[in-house]
Amino acid sequence: MKLLDGNSLKKEILDSLRLKISTYSAKPGLAVVLIGDNPASHAYIKMKRKACDLIGIRSFFYHFDLHVSQSKVLAFIEELNQNPEVHGILVQLPLPPGYDEQKIIQLIRPEKDVDGFHPINLGRVLAGMDALVPCTPAGVCALLKAYHIQTEGKHVVILGRSNIVGKPLAALLMQKSNPGNASVTVLHSKSHDLESLCQQADILIAAIGQPLFVKPSMVKPGATVIDVGINRVENSSGQVLVGDVDFDSVCQQCEAITPVPGGVGPLTIAMLMQNTVKAFESQMGFSSLSDA
Repeated sequence: MKLLDGNSLKKEILDSLRLKISTYSAKPGLAVVLIGDNPASHAYIKMKRKACDLIGIRSFFYHFDLHVSQSKVLAFIEELNQNPEVHGILVQLPLPPGYDEQKIIQLIRPEKDVDGFHPINLGRVLAGMDALVPCTPAGVCALLKAYHIQTEGKHVVILGRSNIVGKPLAALLMQKSNPGNASVTVLHSKSHDLESLCQQADILIAAIGQPLFVKPSMVKPGATVIDVGINRVENSSGQVLVGDVDFDSVCQQCEAITPVPGGVGPLTIAMLMQNTVKAFESQMGFSSLSDA
């Protein structure tokens, strides 16, 4: 069984980005907006800002009270859209109840949408065009490519149909690219015969948001298993992180598997950094993302 280590690949990507940024006279700028005080969101932002500091991206953190009006948030995002020192804008999700997530996402200029959630970027991904790709799907593809896991002609089953992971990842893996050229099945809560469909997967990708959901009976022997899930659960030691895959039992029958933590998660941050550099290059005229 091969363990697909996201931490080592993250280091390679960040080292490459740091070298590239060191050659620029100006530095990329990433604005991170947080509404409320979700502890998990604070933790994720801390990791993102640490990565920025490591490679030379200027990070700007803006924290709004839980009860800030949506109109004030929208006005502030418009200010960031117009700020030439901000090349990437990230609004930390999930938003507290009462905010229109899509309205906020769609206000971010597509060329500054480093999360890759704007409908224009998602549409470009579906069409096989250059885009700022959602970070977690991009991280999964980077992992598959780095470990030379063949996707061409393979049956990929994705558990989960979110706009953040499942849908864009399916679009990426069906493109004429590497990784790509796969036959992709997307399963969700309304799918029938879910277990038998999972058993057919050469590559099973779990992004369903349910801890330890994938059991050995769902995995074909010799399959590759990619676990996107990050769930906090209680055990005798307190809170621990587990994935959507029951790692200890599933790892015994698969050819390759990602751990949680240390698999896809680190690459989500690496791809955010990569998107920020790409957005910077486009806005500075180094590349043609905005015109592609």
